[in-house]
Amino acid sequence: MQPVLEIGPCEGFTLWPVAESTPYGFLPLHGALAPEDVGTAMVFIADDNNCEPDEDGDPPPVDALGGFLHGLLTMEDLSTSGGLRITDTATGTTFLPGCCNGLDERRDWLEVLDGDGRASFGHGPSPLAERRGAIVRLTVDAERDDSPVIELPVTELRRLLAGAERDLVDFLHLAAAWATVHLREYATPVTTALCRALDLPAQGIRASAPEAHAEGTEGR
Repeated sequence: MQPVLEIGPCEGFTLWPVAESTPYGFLPLHGALAPEDVGTAMVFIADDNNCEPDEDGDPPPVDALGGFLHGLLTMEDLSTSGGLRITDTATGTTFLPGCCNGLDERRDWLEVLDGDGRASFGHGPSPLAERRGAIVRLTVDAERDDSPVIELPVTELRRLLAGAERDLVDFLHLAAAWATVHLREYATPVTTALCRALDLPAQGIRASAPEAHAEGTEGR
């Protein structure tokens, strides 16, 4: 299981270094990303929360960097397109978040484990998770009668969810360190906004070297 961010090409982006342009897909978030991959992630997190300034609100900064970050720094409700990707390593079947799902909505997995036992995660495809006793059944696309499925024990899903949460926390620490280098005076407010966008607590977030977060990503 990996927390993944929906991304696309970054052609023409020059505000900070980004990875080479890729087709639309998912970028796994963890504490061992290269700086250019962190830059790519930050492009799409900021773009997810881009907005037109309200007539009654504060005008966006005149500088290009501040203007691009304005929505992320000022919007009340933030979101991050993506979710949790689960791969059955025995069969190769992959359960992906659908359109309009967000990493900030990952608490819905707790409904599967401890709530009504069912949750969906977007559409096109329409992934569905259902608890059936001690087993959780993951349907890759509930709109298809022949959809591939993944089944795993409830205890294993709890372990995987805890690992995905650690990956997100490690990414947040890495992004905080990256921001101090590339976002100058915006580093602190961007880090605070990133906590909100990913639905993570801000306490204890600190800038540190990327090498400090290189462990703990195997097997998730």
